[in-house]
Parts: sequence; structure tokens; C-alpha cells
Amino acid sequence: MSKAHAVRFLISGRVVGVGFRVFVRRKALALGLAGHAHNLADGKVEVLAVGEGAAIEALARALKRGPLLARVDELTRVVLREAPRTEGFNTG
Repeated sequence: MSKAHAVRFLISGRVVGVGFRVFVRRKALALGLAGHAHNLADGKVEVLAVGEGAAIEALARALKRGPLLARVDELTRVVLREAPRTEGFNTG
């Protein structure tokens, strides 16, 4: 079994109130990823994705587009040295 990868994404633009977190959860689960998507106080969305590297890259491509009503202005990523233990994908 290969080592899990973990990446923290920050997405800014019109990403709150447009179904972004639900979109991310659906994509992440379809790709077999664990983690979370949370709205931040500054209007950004934080996504933690844990799983296979190719699946994380597929999620990154989806994050750049976002759902229909979203507008992604900036997507940043931080690769984490160690994958945190997480199960499922939360949007709380």
C-alpha cells in the first residue's frame, strides 16, 4: 500500500454561499479522498485532502473550476509532511 499524501488548499473568490463545500465533498468522496472543506472567517474555503497523489491532483483540477455559481480567483496549496489521520470527508 502506498503512503497517503496530504495537501491543504486555500481557495478565494466567490466560494461561499455557492455550494462550494458540497461540490468539494462530492468530488473528494468520488476520488476516494478523506479530509474536510471549511469556510474561513476571511471568506476563503480551506480544503484538506488526504489520499493518493493522483486523486489529490484530480481534486486540485476540480477546485480550480469549482461549481457552476462559484468564481475561483486564487488557489494555493501546501503539501503537508505527514498525513493527518482522518476518515470520511467533512464540510462542517
